Amino acid sequence: MLQQLLQHVSYLFIKNKSVRKLLKSTINPIKLILNDSRFTGILLLACTAISLIMSNSVYGEWYRGIWIHDLHYGMPIQLPHSGLKWINDFLMAIFFLFAGMEIKRELLIGELSSFKKAILPFGAALGGMIVPGLIYSSFNISTNFAHGWGIPTATDIAFSIGIASLFGKRVPASLKIFLMALAIIDDLGAIVVIALFYGNQIKWLFILAGGFIYGLLWLGNYLKIKQGIIQIILSLLLWYMIFNSGIEASISGVMIAFTIPVNSLPKLENAIHKFVNFFILPLFALANTAIMVPPDIINSLKDSVSIGIMAGLVIGKPVGIFIFSRAMISLKVAKLPTNTNLKQLLGVGSLAGIGFTMSIFTTTLAFHEELYRDIAKISILGSLVLSMILSLVYFLIIDKKITKPVFKKQPSFSPELVMG
Repeated sequence: MLQQLLQHVSYLFIKNKSVRKLLKSTINPIKLILNDSRFTGILLLACTAISLIMSNSVYGEWYRGIWIHDLHYGMPIQLPHSGLKWINDFLMAIFFLFAGMEIKRELLIGELSSFKKAILPFGAALGGMIVPGLIYSSFNISTNFAHGWGIPTATDIAFSIGIASLFGKRVPASLKIFLMALAIIDDLGAIVVIALFYGNQIKWLFILAGGFIYGLLWLGNYLKIKQGIIQIILSLLLWYMIFNSGIEASISGVMIAFTIPVNSLPKLENAIHKFVNFFILPLFALANTAIMVPPDIINSLKDSVSIGIMAGLVIGKPVGIFIFSRAMISLKVAKLPTNTNLKQLLGVGSLAGIGFTMSIFTTTLAFHEELYRDIAKISILGSLVLSMILSLVYFLIIDKKITKPVFKKQPSFSPELVMG
C-alpha cells in the first residue's frame, strides 16, 4: 500500500511541468560540468589540495600510511606492494592506454598524420629534457647531488593535460595533441634515463617474455581477431612482464594501444574515458601528493637541489621545447600543429614544466637521504604551481586570441583528447 502511494505521488510530482523544469535546470548544469573537459583539471587540483591538507594535518600519518601500507598476497608472484604502486603502475597503465589510443589515431588519420607534424613532439621532448638537465647540473655540478640531474627532465602527462583543459579553446585541440605526444615521448625518455643512469636492474627474462606476448598482440591485430577476452588476457600478461622487468610498468599501456586496430579505437575510448577522468586521475592525485611539507620550507627552497629542480622545470622546459622546436621548423624538418603559432609553444612549454610523477619517482632513486627527497618533492610541487601560473598568464593574458580548432572528418569520438 505504501509503495503504491509513493509511486502515485512520484508520478504526479514528475508530471508537474514546473517540477520538471526545475529538475531540468538543476540536472543539466551538473551534466554540463561533468562533460566539460575543464572539470577534470579542476578535480585534479582539488584532489591535490585535499591530499596536501590531509598529509599535513593531525591525521597526516594515518593518511600517508593508507597509500604506502604494505600488501601481503601469500602467492609466489611479484605484484605492486602498496596502494600507491597499484595506482602508479597498474591504473596509470590504463591511463596510458587511453592516451596511446588517441596518439595512434592522430598519427594515422589526424593531426600527427604527416611526418613534419609527427616529428615535432620528438624534437621538442628532447629539448625539454636536455636543457632542464643542464640547468640543474649548473647549480649542482660541484656538489654531492649532481646525480639528481634527471629529476627535472620529465613531464607529467596527467597533470599537464589536466591543466591545459582548464584553458578551454585558448589551447587548440591540435596543441593539446602536441602536448600529449610530447609528454608520452618525455616519459619514454625518462624511463630510458632511469634505466641507464639510476641503476634500475633490468631483468632480461621478463623483457623477452614480454616481447613474445607483445608479438602475439600484434599477430592478433594482423589476423583481425575481434577485440575481446584474448587481448585482455595478453595485455594483463604483458603488464605483468613489464612490471617485473625493472621498466616503468605504466608504459605498457602505450604499447598495448598501438596494437589495437584504428577502427576499434573510438569504441574503446568511449568505454574507458569516464573511468580514467573521474576515477584514475583523481586517485592518482590523492595518492601522489600525500607529502609532508617541512616546517622550514623557505630555507629548503634555497638549497641548490631545490633551485636546480625548479629552474630546470619552470625555465628549462619551456626554453628547451621552444628552442628545439624553432630550430626544427626553421630547418623545415618539422611543421607547427594546425591553427597554432610558434609563440604558443612557450605556453605549452610551461605546461610541460609540470614534472610530478616521473620526477618524484626519479627523486627516490637519485637521493637516499630522506631530507633531500623531501626537499626535491617540495620543489617539484612548487614547480607545478609556478608552471601553472606561467601557463595561466600566457594563455589567459598574453595570448588573448581564442583560436577555434579546425575540424576534420574523423571517427565519431571527440578529438578533445584525454581530458574530454
